[in-house]
Amino acid sequence: MEVAKVSSKGQITLPIAARKKLQLKTGDKIVIQEENGRFYFDNAALVAFQHVQKAFEGAAAEAGFASEEDMQDYMKEIRKEVRGY
Repeated sequence: MEVAKVSSKGQITLPIAARKKLQLKTGDKIVIQEENGRFYFDNAALVAFQHVQKAFEGAAAEAGFASEEDMQDYMKEIRKEVRGY
């Protein structure tokens, strides 16, 4: 269990062990979620990435890509068209 002190401005300093577990660096943002009267802190960037990952789950297969290589080849073709060579 980690303990953090609240300043007169309502600020807290997260202990280094908590920052490491959350993979937080200076300037990163956190998400504070409440569930059943308990509060949970998460790395905002990681939470956003997880939501994007979930939203795109299965999109490559739906688009007809059988492998990652297929998708990379398609991206190369698009780049050629955009650049004109």
